[in-house]
Amino acid sequence: MEEENQEQPKEAGKFIKIKKFTFIMGIFLVIFLTAGITTIALTFGDEKVESLAPDKHAEFEKLYTTYDKIKDNYYEEVDEEKLVDGAINGMIKSLDDPYSAYMDKKEASSFHESISSSFEGIGAEIQEQDGQIMVVSPIKGSPAEKAGVKPNDIILSVDGKSVEGLSSSEAVLKIRGEKGTKVDLSISRAGESEPIELTIKRDTIPIETVYAEMLDDGVAKIQVTSFSEHTVQELKTALEEMSKKDMKGLVLDLRGNPGGLLDQAIEMASLFIPKGEVVLQVEERSGKKQVYKSENDGELKIPVVVLIDDGSASASEIVAAAVSESADIPLIGVKSFGKGTVQTAEDFEDGSNFKYTAAKWLTPEGNWIHKKGIKPDITVKLPDYASLPYISPDKELKASDSSSEVKAAEEMLKEEGHDPGKIDGFFDEATTNAVTAFQREQKIKETGTIKGDTTVKLMQAIQEKILKNDTQVKKAVEVLKKEINK
Repeated sequence: MEEENQEQPKEAGKFIKIKKFTFIMGIFLVIFLTAGITTIALTFGDEKVESLAPDKHAEFEKLYTTYDKIKDNYYEEVDEEKLVDGAINGMIKSLDDPYSAYMDKKEASSFHESISSSFEGIGAEIQEQDGQIMVVSPIKGSPAEKAGVKPNDIILSVDGKSVEGLSSSEAVLKIRGEKGTKVDLSISRAGESEPIELTIKRDTIPIETVYAEMLDDGVAKIQVTSFSEHTVQELKTALEEMSKKDMKGLVLDLRGNPGGLLDQAIEMASLFIPKGEVVLQVEERSGKKQVYKSENDGELKIPVVVLIDDGSASASEIVAAAVSESADIPLIGVKSFGKGTVQTAEDFEDGSNFKYTAAKWLTPEGNWIHKKGIKPDITVKLPDYASLPYISPDKELKASDSSSEVKAAEEMLKEEGHDPGKIDGFFDEATTNAVTAFQREQKIKETGTIKGDTTVKLMQAIQEKILKNDTQVKKAVEVLKKEINK
């Protein structure tokens, strides 16, 4: 599971190196917010700790005293680095902001990997919210997506250990791992009375963020799954490829896109917005606003629609709001996630870093969508079966079982044309007959139970049906065709 990508300042991916100054008897990195951001880092020596500016930072005397007392008098030897990390972590947690976090060396490494070319894990973006670890969105084609992980799922435990109270960075370290290894997740999902148990095999997650295909009648669909270092260039390449195939209209699919780098979002939105029009505004605590305008030399000369859903967050919402308000491009789907803040990250020389919310972003018209989301111009939901929960292939469902997984299987069987009888979560004779008929159709062993290949085939069949009956894409194509034929 990967931590949610945070927006960076205009020079995305370039982090400020904070120098350490040696002080006597003390080790602490002090971050102090004044009119701008002033960063003070303290390390340790052998004499008594002194403040860099005693009059200005007298409030830290309690911290220094606590550190000294624990270091000198605790009944066991203490890890000084761990004490410092804990103090910084506590300071940032006190902000009560799910997007601000301190990261030790390992966590910082994972953070940087999230915007690099690839990493090993299950492929999902997460964030900490109210002491819980929540999924923002699984990455397209990842083990997490294939396992049925969905936006807004709450991860309760990893390999049997609770993650309640952990930061998103801490949760990432527990969930990530080497390719081929497995991780057990317990997930709480709205509408489900019992936790969903998932076993997911980790894999290499390539950070390929743009996927293009040509639909019927000259309509191209380009899906952008996140905003990493090369996303805009990938999009430009995809647009060129689709243009060679006589693209007459474009569906820009931002569904399930959890965000990423701010500069990439601004540059992408600019491709669709006339030069000089506002892309977004970034507002600091003082109220000062920085306005970003399109620098695009030539707007796209074909009709465009944008797809959004509850997994569209952060940078993808920046693009959606910008093209809607500054280029009158229609939005189709369901309300987006609602993340309207901007984070910046700073590296320490020891490899650790911290990220914090530095500003909030506003739409071109000055709207703040934080915790509200963006409402589409045309609301279109996917079919109900698109929300069916994942069933683990390792778990056997058989006659006389009663559970939420059995109910999900009954609904899948019904959608595949095999009558399981009453859909009530009870595996009865009708369910057994439906399972056997499905197995016969799929040419797999007729056991009358659901496990292994039967489970995989059943979920694959539903996934294929969702792709064939993507109501949101169909509506987008319908809207584009009207514009193309004008």
